[in-house]
Amino acid sequence: MTKDRRQSSDYTAPVRRLLTGIVLLFLIGLFLLWRIDSPRVERFRAQVVDRVVPGFDWAMAPITGAVNILRDFQSYQRIHQQNQDLRRELQQMKAWKEAALQLEQENARLLDLNNVQLDPRLTYVTGVVLADSGSPFRQSVLINVGARDGIIDGWAAMDGLGLVGRISGVGNNTSRVILLTDTSSRIPVTIQPSGQNALLIGDNTAAPPIDFIESTDQVRPGDRVMTSGDGGVFPAGLLVGRVAQDPGGRMRAKLAADYERLEFLRVLRNYSKESITDPGQLIAPATLPDATGASDEVSTDG
Repeated sequence: MTKDRRQSSDYTAPVRRLLTGIVLLFLIGLFLLWRIDSPRVERFRAQVVDRVVPGFDWAMAPITGAVNILRDFQSYQRIHQQNQDLRRELQQMKAWKEAALQLEQENARLLDLNNVQLDPRLTYVTGVVLADSGSPFRQSVLINVGARDGIIDGWAAMDGLGLVGRISGVGNNTSRVILLTDTSSRIPVTIQPSGQNALLIGDNTAAPPIDFIESTDQVRPGDRVMTSGDGGVFPAGLLVGRVAQDPGGRMRAKLAADYERLEFLRVLRNYSKESITDPGQLIAPATLPDATGASDEVSTDG
């Protein structure tokens, strides 16, 4: 057995070398044949290609399939990247849409402010609402105008629809507005068209009650509630809301101002209020006679 193996190995090595030499010679001859620039050789090459290449379609099928798979994978990568880009652009578009809606709402509120009809003698300062107190016991908002803008305590504040409240507390850069719904709010009003005077009293509800009406028989739901100007608290003729009646029969005011979306407030300058700075001589003269002189005068008169 060992001899047979040695003999087969002795024959196999020369055969392999011979076959390798033949293949090399064939390849070199094929290379030289393909490099020769001659019309006859060109025709020969064309005939060889026409006969051999169509028969090798089955051999090229795996390569063609692999190339197609590679191209499909590259196309999938491009589509995936485009999908990711579109997702990012969609997120940006959503953010831009939200910003556009907010700007549209702010623009609408500002247009409402410009459409409010006021007394030409009244001027105003527009401020942005910074914060809401949100307390169940106190109804107020903070705006970004203050003493530097000439704001004074007691001035009226309106939104684009109606009266909101009054200034109560002024800082250098901010001011606090007490809303009509606050429990400390007491506003003298006039009910139109009957002209009945009344008092709007805040009770921390969205529809504060109307009390002290002169003649309730002349008041109907839907009548306009306006500031009367009594007491010099607010200018007369500012829209407050409309009369509404609760299930208990009590008259309330459905406020015209949109308290759910207070974004901009118009503070009305009102310099018509007079302030008494000189105490004067309202009680007695500056110098009083002594007790003895008074008693003498009294006794003399007697």
